[in-house]
Amino acid sequence: MEKPLIQLRNIVRNFPLGNQTVYVLKDIDLDIMEGEYVALMGPSGSGKSTLMNLLGCLDTPTSGSYSLANQDVSDMTDDQLADIRNKEIGFVFQTFNLIPRQTALQNVALPLVYAGIGKAHRLKRATEVLADVGLGDRMDHQPNQLSGGQRQRVAIARAMVNKPSMILADEPTGNLDSETSVEIMKQFEAIHAQGNTLIVVTHEEAIAQHAKRIIRLKDGRIESDTKTP
Repeated sequence: MEKPLIQLRNIVRNFPLGNQTVYVLKDIDLDIMEGEYVALMGPSGSGKSTLMNLLGCLDTPTSGSYSLANQDVSDMTDDQLADIRNKEIGFVFQTFNLIPRQTALQNVALPLVYAGIGKAHRLKRATEVLADVGLGDRMDHQPNQLSGGQRQRVAIARAMVNKPSMILADEPTGNLDSETSVEIMKQFEAIHAQGNTLIVVTHEEAIAQHAKRIIRLKDGRIESDTKTP
């Protein structure tokens, strides 16, 4: 039987703005199973970025509960959330977020430094994941020596290096041309085929259609939740 990796119950997120309150997420209930490939969509102001920050343990809800891999993360301290992020979540960002003066190999190995893994094991694991994303011959290159698509593949390898419970990708093709975008989405399909849970936040319909399930937000609520053919 499928196990829920993510369980959100009655999630509300408000932000104070002067003497007003902005209600961004309103009573969200959501289950995402292990191994699912989900696209999160919605217009600007729909709450999708706020929901992504909650899913990624970058923020906590005003009220409601969030269970990730059987751990209630709703009330964790910042240090506990940082630990969960490093162990359970691999992030892929639109802007790649690579360290300029480090090689591809050093960038990919970085999460393992925070996890306290020894150098020999770090480099071995980082080498493996770079080979998996087709960059075995680019390990010693710095980001400015790589194309946009190659940089995003380094970022994907970095997200995978800790063997996280899920990969969370925020507009991962936003800075790429259409041909390179197709390559990156093929990479995500390969990652999903290995049994990984993948959540892609996007405003592009063509990108969302790669996922097996599309969740659309509107005005802080889930407007629709559909499986794709």
